Order: sequence, then structure tokens, then C-alpha cells
Amino acid sequence: MLKEELMTLNYRSTRDPQAATLTASQAILQGLSPDGGLYVPTEAPVLDLPLADLPAMSYQEVAFRVLKAFLTDFTDEELRDCIAAAYNGTFDDAAIAPVSHHGNDYYLELFHGPTIAFKDLALQMLPHLMTVAAKKNHFSKETVILTATSGDTGKAAMAGFEDVAGTKIIVFYPNNGVSPIQERQMITQTGDNTYVVAINGNFDEAQTNVKEIFNDKAFAAQLAENGFQFSSANSINIGRLVPQVAYYFSAYGQLVATGQLQLGDTVNFSVPTGNFGDILAGFYAKQLGLPIHKLICASNDNNVLTDFFNTGVYNRKRPFKTTTSPSMDILVSSNLERLLFHALGDSASQTAEKMHALETAGQYSVSPEILTGLQTDFWAGYATAAADKQAISDVYHQTNFAIDPHTAVAKAAADQYRTAESDNRPMVIVSTASPYKFPNAVLAAIEDTPVTADGLAAVTQLHDLVGVPLPPAIKRLFDAEVRHHQTVPPDDMQHAIREILHII
Repeated sequence: MLKEELMTLNYRSTRDPQAATLTASQAILQGLSPDGGLYVPTEAPVLDLPLADLPAMSYQEVAFRVLKAFLTDFTDEELRDCIAAAYNGTFDDAAIAPVSHHGNDYYLELFHGPTIAFKDLALQMLPHLMTVAAKKNHFSKETVILTATSGDTGKAAMAGFEDVAGTKIIVFYPNNGVSPIQERQMITQTGDNTYVVAINGNFDEAQTNVKEIFNDKAFAAQLAENGFQFSSANSINIGRLVPQVAYYFSAYGQLVATGQLQLGDTVNFSVPTGNFGDILAGFYAKQLGLPIHKLICASNDNNVLTDFFNTGVYNRKRPFKTTTSPSMDILVSSNLERLLFHALGDSASQTAEKMHALETAGQYSVSPEILTGLQTDFWAGYATAAADKQAISDVYHQTNFAIDPHTAVAKAAADQYRTAESDNRPMVIVSTASPYKFPNAVLAAIEDTPVTADGLAAVTQLHDLVGVPLPPAIKRLFDAEVRHHQTVPPDDMQHAIREILHII
């Protein structure tokens, strides 16, 4: 045990084999590696969490054990303080991420936080981790959190970083590419350090430009001269990804505690997947010993990941489709790079070659052997718009449980998996958002008629239909003032940042 207690886990880039390693706190502050790669542990974390202890543990205690394994240069007191600030009193359910049972499935409800989406589980934590990391590393510059969002990350990040000392947060989102409720949550965001900018483009354009801005060394130097340094709240930041591992362990503990599982039994998780961070956290949970049989990678009509896991070819050269599950409208899944790195034997040089091919040729492929290895842990399916709508309808009419379109994608893929593999293990659907965040799509599915109401009017109509109490995050929107109005072309994103920071 002494060796485990003294072990320091460092982080390296997925792309440059010669790049210096960083401590966890340094990697959190940096966000993205200067070579464009993502930070991954240099060795397997050591988790002190016997499965037999899980059923009796609070979510906060599970999170502490997980964070302690990954963030070894944080003290126990620092981690517990961050966890208390993130979870005590900020979620509307004491379980933080409760598991409910509807029909043949269990639903891991990740929508009980202040912005009613799964990003809260990590983004209520990240600002506190970042503040501690800044002090730990004697960081004097103001941190500028730069984030592209497909709908949920932006609001959750701003809610977490609102008025946090020493930070500014700038969020870019695709104009007309998020739900009306997601947009209203963002443009009414309060806080003197929060900035929201719409772009006349899609999420992939926003994300690509954010990465290019991160990697612009001349701009970084100019920022430093003015007392700023970029970091990220996207799941490319290891401090955003690690807290998500905890809810997989928590879900398993809840199932054992209620007698739905026997200790040691394997379970499947179906995860609605866009940028690949949520399901990658499940992969890390499995690597740490959680008895997961299969992770079902569930995509919508932007099914680039489904094709990858079934063919070994990642090809982003396809039409970008706008769907009713906008947080998954993504063709370049950033966190897949971390999984690819591990699949390639932790080879940074090989990973860099694949990423270069994706950036220049629009695709890359892996060998049949690598693909077979990936298929040991993952199974991939996708839901068309019609299948997504049908899943919402079926679940509600069969169980009286309303699910959002992203959760419905995971439900549809779970059913595909069960049929294809004849696997009747317990299935946990990762439910990533409240149905009130996407009321139009949910109403249209349940009533099977066109919905004329929009935004908050649709929220009221859905509430009258399903009777689920309105979350506080939704109630506030009825009287919230619109504070952010800016829209720019994708090519003007850096200029917008310069204006916000007054470094034109």
C-alpha cells in the first residue's frame, strides 16, 4: 500500500513521443497539448475502491476515490473540498446520479444538476480543480476558458465558471444548431466573466477553429504578454473527463445495493455519443476493474463512430446532419483520439499519423487486429430520426417515463444490441439530459403530431402532458434576461476573442 500512496501519476501527449510529461494539475491548466494532442496517463491509475464497498458509498465518496487515482498531485483535503463545492447542494437529487428502472432497462439519470444535462457532473467540478491547480503551480496569469459546444457543454461550463476569480470563459456555439432551450440557457447566462458567441456554421467548424486557436503559438505569446493563458472546459481537458468515471462506479453500486445485480456480475452501458468523452469515461471505468461487459456506442444520423467500430475506417467526409439530438451532431469525435492512442499500444507517433491523415485526407483506418481489440469493449449502433422518435414514444407509452432525444438514441441502440447479440445482461441507458431541454422533439414523439409551440411554450405544453415537475434551471428561463447577442462567421472567431480580451 505504501507504494500506491507514494505513486505520482503523470500525463503525456497522445501525439508527441518526445513531449515533456506533466502532473495532473499542470495538464488540467494546459487543457490541450501544444502539439495538438490530448493528455493521457503515462501508466495505469491505481484505484483503491473494492467493489464490495460500492453499495454503501455516497456519490461524493466514490468520486473521491476515482479522483484520487487520477489526480495524484492533489491532496486528499483539496479533492474533498472540490467535491463538496461541486456536489453539495447543487443537484436536486441527493444521489447526484440516481439509477431508475423503467421497462427492461435501467436509466442512469445524469440530469439532476444546475443545467439539467450530464456535463454538470464534471463541469461543476472542473472550476474548483482548476483553481486549486493554479495555486499549486503558482499560476499568475488569468485563465481564459475557450470552449466550442454542441449544446450542453457551453451552459454547464459557464454555470461552473461563473464569477470564478482569475478566469474568463468564452463559448462558441453553432447558430441554429442547438435546441431553443439550450440556446436560451446560454444567451441568458449571468456572470461578469462569461461570454457567448454564436457562429454561422456547425459544431465541427467551431471545434476545429478552437483547436487551431489553441495551437496558434503567435497568438499564445500575445496572450501571455497581456496576462492570459488559454485552457479548455471541453472533454479534451483531462480534468473534465476524469470526474465522469465516477458515475459508472456509482451506478453499479446502486444496482448491487437494490439487488438488481450480484456483486461481480457484468453489466452493459448504452451511451449516447458525440465527442466520445462520456463513453471513454466508461472505458476507463472498465480498465479500472468495473465489471462492464460491453459499452454500446450510440450515434444519431451522424453515424461516423458506428461506421468506425464496424469497419475500422474513420471517415468524416460525409454530409453533416442536423438532428433532434444536437449534442451528438458531430463528425470529428475528439476523445476518440485517446482511445486510439491506447489501442495503438500507447504509440504517440502512430496516433499523430492517424490524426494527420484525418486532418488532411478526412479519414484514417486501423488494422483488423486493432479493430477486433476495440470490438472486445465496444459495440456500435445508431438511431435514425424515425427510430429516435419511436424510442421516445415507446418508452413513454409503455412506462410513463419521458426521455430526451439523446437518451432515446441510446435506448434504440441498446435494443439493436440485444437483438443482434442475444445478450440479456442488465442494460444501463446513460440518460444525458432532461426531456425539458428538448421539449419540441419529446412532444412530437409522444403525441405523434406536429408541435407548433417552441422554446418555453413547448416546455409548458410538455409539462402539462407528462406532469414531471419543472427543474429550477428551466423555471429561471421564463424571466431570464438575454445578455449575449453576438454572431460571427467561423473565420472571425479569433477576432471575437481579441475583442473580448481587449488585445486587438
